[in-house]
Amino acid sequence: MRWTARYTLPGFFTLALPLASAETLRCGSQLVNTGDRAFEVERKCGPPDQRDVLGYTLGDYGRQELIIEEWVYGPRNGALKILTFEGNRLTDIESRRAR
Repeated sequence: MRWTARYTLPGFFTLALPLASAETLRCGSQLVNTGDRAFEVERKCGPPDQRDVLGYTLGDYGRQELIIEEWVYGPRNGALKILTFEGNRLTDIESRRAR
C-alpha cells in the first residue's frame, strides 16, 4: 500500500477530533472538566447563579436513581454557562448567549 498525504491526513484529523472536543470551563485561574464532582466545581467557580433539579435517571445496571441537576453561571461577558450534573458528576458544559 502506498502512503500519501491523501490517506494519512484525514486519518490524523479523525483521531484528533475527539481530543479537541473535551469539555472544559475556566473559572478564574481554575479549570473545570466533565467528570468533576459538584463540590469540586463549586469550590473552583463558587455557587451557581441558578440551580435547578431536572429529574432523575437510572444509574449503571438500573440499580440506583441519579439526580439530574443544572447549574447556571452568568451572564458574564454576554454568555451563560450551563452545567449539567448526573449523580453529582459533571456531564455537560454548554455556553449560550444571554438574551
